[in-house]
Amino acid sequence: MRRLRVLALVGALSLMLVAAAPAPESRVADAAMKGDVTTVRTLLRDGADVNAAQGDGMTALHWAALNGDIKTMDLLLIGGAVVEPLTRVGGYTPLHLASSRGHAPIVARLLEAGSKPKAVTETGVQPIHLAAQAGSADAVRFLLDRGADVNAVDATHGRTPLVFAASQNRIEAMRMLIERGANSVLTTTVIDYGQRSRADSTARMTRDRVITATTGRTPMAPPQFDPPQTGRAATVGPDGQLAADPAPGRGGRAGGVAGGPRPASDIQQIGRQGGLSALHYAARDGFAAAATMLLDSGVDVNLPTDGDKSTPMLVAIINGHYDLAMTLLKRGANPNLVSDDGAAPLFALVNHEWALRTWYPQPTAAAQQRASHLQLMEALLQAGADPNARTGSHIWYAAYNAGRMGVDYTGATTFWRAAYSLDVEAMRLLVRHGADPNIATMSYGATARQGLPAMPSGGPHVPPFHAASGVGYGTSRVAQQHQHVPDGWMPAAKYFLEELGVDINVRDADGFTALHHAAARGDNAMILYLVKRGANVMAVNRNGQTTVDMANSPEQRTQPFPETIKLLEGMGAKNNNNCQACK
Repeated sequence: MRRLRVLALVGALSLMLVAAAPAPESRVADAAMKGDVTTVRTLLRDGADVNAAQGDGMTALHWAALNGDIKTMDLLLIGGAVVEPLTRVGGYTPLHLASSRGHAPIVARLLEAGSKPKAVTETGVQPIHLAAQAGSADAVRFLLDRGADVNAVDATHGRTPLVFAASQNRIEAMRMLIERGANSVLTTTVIDYGQRSRADSTARMTRDRVITATTGRTPMAPPQFDPPQTGRAATVGPDGQLAADPAPGRGGRAGGVAGGPRPASDIQQIGRQGGLSALHYAARDGFAAAATMLLDSGVDVNLPTDGDKSTPMLVAIINGHYDLAMTLLKRGANPNLVSDDGAAPLFALVNHEWALRTWYPQPTAAAQQRASHLQLMEALLQAGADPNARTGSHIWYAAYNAGRMGVDYTGATTFWRAAYSLDVEAMRLLVRHGADPNIATMSYGATARQGLPAMPSGGPHVPPFHAASGVGYGTSRVAQQHQHVPDGWMPAAKYFLEELGVDINVRDADGFTALHHAAARGDNAMILYLVKRGANVMAVNRNGQTTVDMANSPEQRTQPFPETIKLLEGMGAKNNNNCQACK
């Protein structure tokens, strides 16, 4: 015990001595940071250390470079400043910092003094990347004249100087790079999330075996997540893959069995990402000038990413840049090219316009566009976009919020997505161009129950009429995230029944009817309307749930609707008294 007290005392005294020790002086760097050339001159005359660094490794030369202070820089170089000191954070040289601010005269002066044009930071970024990002054509030219690589790639993402420039809409820097031979179609690093997940799983199992062998303790298994679907859940293995490994589909995602799909895990939905060219970066941020320059230089307007095969137009639409999408369309973009999950520009447009509320910031560029989503939709359809194209899997970016949608987008058409948003104007536009209002999403299969026949994998799952009635409200907490046309439930129902003439009692693969969904939302006006037009109030789904059950808290954290329960009971529907929120 006494030994512990002694050790504690020694430790405390050591900390006190460290705290009391004076910080190393960096007076020249401090003065240069403030742009005080007079003080710098005085300090150097008095013999101060020209290379003394501040705590983060910033020397006086770093500060002169960052501030674009040529007078102070000349004083420092004459006074013996080391040309290439590195910061302790990031490993930046003064040339990196001058380039990052686009200070061309400083860049030229440092190169004359011996700075290396190919110096790299800890992330593999070279001065030419930063000069391109800053938009200084002169700084880029000086670096290239001294031997910088016009196609240098950083170590983190494999980005070229042209990518850095395009991502910031730096037109003059882009022009300089292209004139000096930049390869405008080089793409960034591709990340295969399935491959990474399998490698992580192997490493995890090795670690677990070591822990078990050395301690006798069995580590806790990682959490498992199911795909966002109604109906049966997929069995997901510890590596994030489906336990029953299906044949790979497009992009390495889950393929079908006997012509039908299987539910994909989160990892399979994401698949391969990355592989973006400079044009994709310009499209992602809506930079029309940068995109136009790249197209004028010969880049293919339909160039897909190496990751998920997204075209520049699809990237622009996903991020809400409708005006740029219009420009790309006029330049020959193909509206029917899809990413490897089957998402076409038309589907992505409606999906973005009515994106689900999420826990994370989402693109807001659509609010600043001249073109509306309906105008862009019309343009895409006029250009030949297929209104009945279907997605090949659930869209991983459809919900960034733990998948509380209660519905899977596999097999969804743009019309289906518009129905889910209650966007009657969009639906009418699509129908005018040949959209089929009855194409449902794809089912993963269902067994025969409650008098309903078995549903094969790949068969119809959720019809558009159900999407417009409230699918997911009784099977998940989608009401927290669902965005749609305000007060659009009744207009959408009337459009389906009175204009399109759909079957009011059509079932989905789980046996739900539109009346079930209306009940789950507590929409009494909709219930009365549907029943008046012949909806079967006695319908029972595949799990034995009645229309009353759907109004009586069928899901945890959803409250029952007493008036709706009373209304449906009065019509003869059975109440199984299975309120989940009441337990």
